[in-house]
Amino acid sequence: MISPQVLPDKKVTFRYLARSAKEVKLGGSQFGAANVPMIKDSMGIWSVTVGPIRPDIYPYSFIVDGVTVMDPANEDYFPNERFKASLVDVTGFTPTVHAMQDVPHGSVNYEYYPSVQGTTGSLVIYTPPGYDKEASKKYPVFYLISGTTDTEETWFKVGRTNLILDNLIAEGKAKPMIIVMPYGNIEARIAAQKGGAKPADPMGRESADAMRRMRGFEEDMIKNIIPYVDKNYRTIANKDNRAIGGFSRGGGQTLRTAFWNMDKFSWICCYSAYLPPAEMDSAFKSVVENPDATNKQLKMLWVSIGNEDFLYNDTAAFLNYLASKKINYKSLVTGGGHTWMNTKVFLAETAQLLFK
Repeated sequence: MISPQVLPDKKVTFRYLARSAKEVKLGGSQFGAANVPMIKDSMGIWSVTVGPIRPDIYPYSFIVDGVTVMDPANEDYFPNERFKASLVDVTGFTPTVHAMQDVPHGSVNYEYYPSVQGTTGSLVIYTPPGYDKEASKKYPVFYLISGTTDTEETWFKVGRTNLILDNLIAEGKAKPMIIVMPYGNIEARIAAQKGGAKPADPMGRESADAMRRMRGFEEDMIKNIIPYVDKNYRTIANKDNRAIGGFSRGGGQTLRTAFWNMDKFSWICCYSAYLPPAEMDSAFKSVVENPDATNKQLKMLWVSIGNEDFLYNDTAAFLNYLASKKINYKSLVTGGGHTWMNTKVFLAETAQLLFK
């Protein structure tokens, strides 16, 4: 049984074996197929064909008698702390920027580093094509953080960071760089390794608990992750060759970590996130009160958002605030919402600007 099956016209057939089920639906809201009834054949296989679907990578699931499940016929899934949806890759008529193409490929390594409270942290690290062959060459580093409930694997397995960079580097559009993808939820890792219960998400993006966790991530990044990477990889270990970026919660972690450490990063890439003007005024006075110095310190401050994103209005207010303070930035507003389809667009655009 094949599921999912992407057809030449970009329609997709989904199948699920459940002989005794009374009802099975397809949960594919991100490609316009939310709760679509499936039809059962004489073998007990439920199926439905939807689309055509715009080429991209999408999460989906099945709802079997009211219970949401993954697709057992599909090995590709969305890394997440909670429900792990299956993934369907609808390939383009011409290769997309995140598609596997016939170009030189970099490597993806899983690394473990000594972290806070005696725990072991985890990283996914991309090294560009040629890294292992040119033993003396050093590279700039992009620290790339995923969102709430995502893991260190999400930028790799859903964002296809390695393939995007492989393709852009092969075309001469991006400089070869190392990309470090950390896990953003340190409290959850501490609980898991010390036998505790996973803490609930903070109540509010700017709550005291959320800020405490932001500071915890920042400390781990500055004191543990960057020193580990600089020690074990051939990095150009200075601020002009160090970038930080992130999606959603990772975008908030990006802005705060960078603004707290203006001596560490010259490139900031915020995807689908913002900081409230009141927080900028109170917590980052040195950044906003001397825009000339800030603009000299930063090679790029990038903010991107989809116009259907639930954070669009807050992000627009943040951009207007930066403009009012005469802080230079680049921005991109796309269609779509708070999705991993957009993150690939944002990454592909910013990767072409970094370290140039």
